[in-house]
Amino acid sequence: MKIHEYQAKDIFKRYGIPVQPGEVAESAEEAKNIAQRIGGPVMVKAQVHVGGRGKAGGIKYAKSPDDAYQYAQDILGMEIKGIPVKKVLITEAADISSEAYIGVIVDRKSKRPVVMVSPAGGIDIEEVAKKTPEKIFKLEVDPLLGLQTFQARDLGVKLYPEFKTAMKAADVIKKLYSAFMENDCSLAEINPFITTPDGEVWALDAKINIDDSGLPRHPEIEDLRDKGAEDPSELQAREADLSFVKLDGNIGCIVNGAGLAMATMDLVKHFGQEPANFLDIGGSSSPEKVLNAMRIILKDPNVKAVLFNIFGGITRCDDVANGIVQAVKELKPTVPIVVRLTGTNEDEARKILEEVNLTATSSMVDVVKKAIELSKG
Repeated sequence: MKIHEYQAKDIFKRYGIPVQPGEVAESAEEAKNIAQRIGGPVMVKAQVHVGGRGKAGGIKYAKSPDDAYQYAQDILGMEIKGIPVKKVLITEAADISSEAYIGVIVDRKSKRPVVMVSPAGGIDIEEVAKKTPEKIFKLEVDPLLGLQTFQARDLGVKLYPEFKTAMKAADVIKKLYSAFMENDCSLAEINPFITTPDGEVWALDAKINIDDSGLPRHPEIEDLRDKGAEDPSELQAREADLSFVKLDGNIGCIVNGAGLAMATMDLVKHFGQEPANFLDIGGSSSPEKVLNAMRIILKDPNVKAVLFNIFGGITRCDDVANGIVQAVKELKPTVPIVVRLTGTNEDEARKILEEVNLTATSSMVDVVKKAIELSKG
């Protein structure tokens, strides 16, 4: 789950991370009033769940409340990477001496949280990693021991040669790690983390992603979800208890089990096509789940074929087949459907599919090849 910058900054405040005063506006008039209250120059920042806001014109420096009004009017309603801007954050502008990056992520390989810092802040950390990887410093943290003070100080020194500034950075690094761990985050980052001419440090931007599996422990964070800013398909999938991620290909995949779903996507790519999604209907699937999965898949205009890959264990193949039949009758898809069914009640499932003139193969390779062939018309 993603949250907006202003929401992430509220969490930062609770942990003592220095963030500048600011308020959220949903209209240009509100933006002007907030700028008047803050006094002096302000930043007008689009609140959307994507990066690249500045390059898209979604972040502006306003010298006066009237400027804030005009910029807010320009930004509100614009689209950044296809997402409409409905809110702007009006925050005090800062006099910047230097920009750095501080972040915490989960490293799947080491199965540990990793703290990353870089003196090259203010730009995409992916670009830094690509062009100047020597400017990124990483530390794997033992989750039982936590981030130790000496480790945070060592990272702070890698950011700043001045001891006093390095110690301020170390304090923020420790607090960011605490926020990351205590809120079940999958990502927490400050980019840029800045210094000012008078030696102050500020988290000028804030980004937090929450692990969905941890949300039951944090109902207060679940309440921060902005459904209007999420992909409608992913929102619909979550409400239907489906694991779904939209991709850019044209083979719609409906699979049971995350491992099988990944293998199916790999096979689609192996034979020269791209999957349109990751969709896992889970280990115990009712016909209604299959129907909901089809609704989501068929809304994607890029989908040229729908591929079912079901390995029946707890999942009963006849349940899936009944769902397919129901979906064909109710949704009347105009794209071809191919089915691989093997496992529990597969013979009954094949008979059920005959009702809508579909046949099922037991070969995963064959079904992927067939889907790709039919997707080409």
